[in-house]
Amino acid sequence: MIENENSNNNDSARPTDFVREIVADDLKSGKWDGRVVTRFPPEPNGYLHIGHAKSICLNFGIAAENPGGLCHLRFDDTNPTKEEAEYVESIIEDVRWLGWDWGEHLYYASDYFQQMYDYAVQLIKAGKAYVCDLSADEMREYRGSLTSPGKDSPHRDRAVDENLDLFERMKAGEFPDGSRVLRAKIDMASANVNLRDPIMYRILHAEHHRTASEWCIYPTYDWAHGLEDSVEKITHSVCTLEFENHRPLYDWFLDALGVYHPQQIEFARLNLTRTVMSKRKLLELVEAGLVNGWDDPRMPTISGLRRRGYTPGAIREFCRRIGVAKFNSTVDIALLEHCLREDLNKRSPRVMGVLRPLRVVIDNYPEGQAEELEAINNPEDPSAGTRNVPFSKVLYIEREDFMEEPPKKFFRLAPGREVRLRYAYFITCTDVIKDADGEIVELHCTYDPATRGGDSPDGRKVKATLHWVSAEHSIPAEVRLYDYLLKEKGGLTPQRGTSAGVCTPFSAADWKSNLNPDSLEVLTDCRVEPSLAAAVPGSRYQFERLGYFCTDPDSSEDKLVFNRTASLRDTWAKIQKKQKK
Repeated sequence: MIENENSNNNDSARPTDFVREIVADDLKSGKWDGRVVTRFPPEPNGYLHIGHAKSICLNFGIAAENPGGLCHLRFDDTNPTKEEAEYVESIIEDVRWLGWDWGEHLYYASDYFQQMYDYAVQLIKAGKAYVCDLSADEMREYRGSLTSPGKDSPHRDRAVDENLDLFERMKAGEFPDGSRVLRAKIDMASANVNLRDPIMYRILHAEHHRTASEWCIYPTYDWAHGLEDSVEKITHSVCTLEFENHRPLYDWFLDALGVYHPQQIEFARLNLTRTVMSKRKLLELVEAGLVNGWDDPRMPTISGLRRRGYTPGAIREFCRRIGVAKFNSTVDIALLEHCLREDLNKRSPRVMGVLRPLRVVIDNYPEGQAEELEAINNPEDPSAGTRNVPFSKVLYIEREDFMEEPPKKFFRLAPGREVRLRYAYFITCTDVIKDADGEIVELHCTYDPATRGGDSPDGRKVKATLHWVSAEHSIPAEVRLYDYLLKEKGGLTPQRGTSAGVCTPFSAADWKSNLNPDSLEVLTDCRVEPSLAAAVPGSRYQFERLGYFCTDPDSSEDKLVFNRTASLRDTWAKIQKKQKK
């Protein structure tokens, strides 16, 4: 399902990639009896980010593109120490916001805990699993390395009956955390370390967000992953590339049990510049108070992007453009911003707001008079119509739009210079008022009544058009200017099996030193046109000449708050032009 807001002109362009080619070939051969069933299986240990959006759009997109296709939303809730109901709710909200619907197919790994336990008993009885008492340090030592084989656990040859008894007692809660695990009996000399008797169950006396204290042993991801897919009759289990070396284990478990066996396919995850793509690192930022929660507009989380003003359609289009590949690469965040600007340019109403106000008095404008001037709501959408903006004797313009001693290429307002006020009149600066410290506090100007609407009857031209608001009619507002989370061009992305990440050009060890200290600037004395009085949280606008802005949930009747979503400058478009040259 795609909601109206999520649609864009490119939704009809069906993507092509190697995963979709596999699906198409399977449909032709009848491999899965004409079925296409995918799944998106997040672990509820944090909020989803833009990298997850790529997987969401791929899995739900494949299902939507094929008649009768289904995509399940399944929570891999196998680690009670890190999972919370809050994360479950946020994930459901984010996937729906992106425009996808799973219908009745909402599942949890915890739905299958008993079935997974029964399967484990089946492997024990077949002599393919055993209870091991080695400590974590001993297990690492016995595992070997990439260049040397491991060695058998002293408990590897326990009798089946003893293993069954110990496993049952593990389930009953007789043993403390970490004292025993259940391991698969595969091959300690395998070149693939994932096959060196991997752990299937560990003891964790912890409250689970759904099953409470019913269980005190929990399956590992490698054990649970394939079983969940098998139970749900998934056809194509699409994972990110770090699971490629785990595929032989996925296959081994399903083959050893003799159960339904989906096909696992790996694709390259999204790496993005100027931000952090590791859930663990994002959690660090939240817990350390370095950002204002998971939905801070500087965060790459879907909730953060939503609060900043991103649209579902822009994110979906970004995911379509970057495509799906087999090899890791890094995408410039400028492409994400380009997709955003394309979408917002089409749908955003134009308004005028002044972020750093400078008072302007029109000396020859009648005292006490005000008039309504017609302004275009969206030049990209004629059906959006027009609105009226009030004009009066005293106005505010941007402080940066005036220079007392302008350099050669500065064409905006200066002493003796004439400029156009958007939708209004030509004005000329006649005087500059300063305070005791020499700070400019007010300008005096004259206006030409014949230029109403912004054109001169005598055909004279001006080199600049400024935005403005009426001092009497404008509304005070707070504006939050957001910039990149990281200073440098590189980005931090998660690496399977490590606590840090892959980080370029800066190192993972000092990643916090690359946080941008100027990622947020709060302006509290802004003024916006009165049409914004009714702006509700989530409303998106283009502030003329300034950029795209979104009404923040912190807004109230007493104080409007806007977040800058993106500036008007399009870095990606400039990059493309240079490449063409």
